[in-house]
Amino acid sequence: MIDIARIKAITLDLDDTLWPVWPTIHRAEQALIDWLTQHAPATAALSGEPEVKKSVRAEINLRHAAQAHNLSFLRLEAIREMLLRAGDPGHLAEPAFDVFFAARQRVELFEDALPALAFWSQRYPVVALSNGNADVHRVGIGQHFRASVSAQSLGVAKPDLRIFVAGAQAAGVLPHEVLHIGDDAHADCMGAMDAGMQVVWLNREGKDWPQASYPSHPAPVQVAELNALCALWPQHL
Repeated sequence: MIDIARIKAITLDLDDTLWPVWPTIHRAEQALIDWLTQHAPATAALSGEPEVKKSVRAEINLRHAAQAHNLSFLRLEAIREMLLRAGDPGHLAEPAFDVFFAARQRVELFEDALPALAFWSQRYPVVALSNGNADVHRVGIGQHFRASVSAQSLGVAKPDLRIFVAGAQAAGVLPHEVLHIGDDAHADCMGAMDAGMQVVWLNREGKDWPQASYPSHPAPVQVAELNALCALWPQHL
């Protein structure tokens, strides 16, 4: 069980913790295709070829391996590469990315997300801790967060210890005073445990804890929904 008395702040993953990420990405990619169809139809057609698209993303990821933590940069450069391969102007990459990025912020929250955010933000400083490029303010939930620390802004991604330490610092507490909540057993749970945080694994799909992969780390507390986690708090806290 978690030791609620020790908690002075909460760090919280975003994608697949507060909303399902892949439906969001698919909608953003469709918005991008719609824009390209109007402004760069050759690129839109080329983007409709799955193998080409996959190849370009792989090439960009390899070419810019030092930017692996910066998903916005990699997406922008992949768009630029597609434009150039299709014979369209490369300078269209920036406005095309802006269309994608705006749509990427239009998420559909899980039903338990807003009640949980309201519950915790009334009690603790809450810090977003994400490897993705969602912006809590553009998403519309920024009022619940003291700060937001991303892999893109810090230059390292979870499970790197430094991003968890930065999250604790942004909350104004020590790492062992933080409860981290996230859906990814590796990026969220392992990283936070290594940082000395208490951890809750949000396991919406009922997966088994990969103990064989992490023999030195016992399974953390896990819940299937955020409401169940909130229910662990005494009513007077």
